[in-house]
Amino acid sequence: MGEPTPVPVTDSAFKGACPQCGAPSLFAGWVKFAPRCPNCGLDLAAFNVGDGPAAFLTLIIGTIIVVLSIALELSASPPVWVHLLIWPPLTLALVIFSLRWAKGALIALEYRNAAREGRLKDRP
Repeated sequence: MGEPTPVPVTDSAFKGACPQCGAPSLFAGWVKFAPRCPNCGLDLAAFNVGDGPAAFLTLIIGTIIVVLSIALELSASPPVWVHLLIWPPLTLALVIFSLRWAKGALIALEYRNAAREGRLKDRP
């Protein structure tokens, strides 16, 4: 019997599935990882996604918001208060609600690629 097939990254991202066994046990809160998978015992505390998901989301969603705000400005020229009313809350909501998905995907990729902090390749 070989190694278990890794769970698809999309399952970890959207369902909160453990990257090893697929049980929906990746999170202990909205964006807080569980310390260990209760189903297979995978030590989730050993993984460190850090601020990567938030940084990716800020850049990606920030770019989309800037393009949309420029498009609105060029097409309708609304007052500044309209921009202040629309864009900051929309940006915050999109980043917060997609943070769980991004964290799940990054931890699944870290598991799948056996990535560890401070290690570029295995030593003999």
